[in-house]
Amino acid sequence: MLTILGPTASGKTAFAATLAYVLDTEIISADSRQVYRGMTLGTGKDLKEYVVNGKTIPHHLIDICKPGERYNIFEFQRDFHNVFTSLKTRGKLPILCGGSGLYIESVLKGYKLLDVPENQELRESLKDKTLDELEKILRSYKKLHNKTDVDSAQRAIRAIEIETCYLNREPEQRNYEAINSLIIGVDIDRDLRREKISRRLKSRLEEGMLEEVEGLLNSGISAEDLIYYGLEYKYLTLHLIGKLSYKEMYEQLEIAIHQFAKRQMTWFRGMERRGFTIHWLKAEMPMQEKVEKVKEMI
Repeated sequence: MLTILGPTASGKTAFAATLAYVLDTEIISADSRQVYRGMTLGTGKDLKEYVVNGKTIPHHLIDICKPGERYNIFEFQRDFHNVFTSLKTRGKLPILCGGSGLYIESVLKGYKLLDVPENQELRESLKDKTLDELEKILRSYKKLHNKTDVDSAQRAIRAIEIETCYLNREPEQRNYEAINSLIIGVDIDRDLRREKISRRLKSRLEEGMLEEVEGLLNSGISAEDLIYYGLEYKYLTLHLIGKLSYKEMYEQLEIAIHQFAKRQMTWFRGMERRGFTIHWLKAEMPMQEKVEKVKEMI
């Protein structure tokens, strides 16, 4: 397999799509929020980037869930392997592309995971704690957990719920083997990344991101469920329900996305410490040059 990873706004999707075009193959998305239908601008799907030289590159695990559902890594492993097996059977080299570090790591190493049910008693005991307090609890656990996406109290409580379950149950023995993958990281300069994030936020708001969130609320999805998804959905929902002014929403969201990108890079550096070899290519390198570098490595 070929894996393309990088922080938000690094250009990894366009790069993966170009590689898929050149290699005549397909992409498996590793993004924890792009699985939801109707959540397009807020999750940065950029579906036009999957069109290369007039050809739409087949892509998987995007738009597979209803908004309001809570997709998890256990389900991702299952869905990934279904697509991975299908591509291998058809003689295609799968390209895994995304920024959700734990999703990527879970399939590359074949982690044994539990399908963790809701723990209402635990949720009740945690419901009045602040996000800072919840994060402190989460940091006390030894096991691997994705802290990258924990930017709302609901997500932090779910993370604690998962860790608590792991203390008391052995993971199911699932037959997922580790996958040998060439891993390419898209390394974007910090200042350039910040500039692109800020520009992209402004552009998505102009394209109708606020209206997208408003439409989800009007369709019957609760504010609590949207806040659970974090980042754009958290802050835009807080604005729409009157908790934040537009200016507060914009400023706080911009800061949160910058922090998110920083946490993504921290996760990827951690992957290297955990034994993964990531071949980093500069984001500003011309596309053709990046493609040639990967072809040489393959």
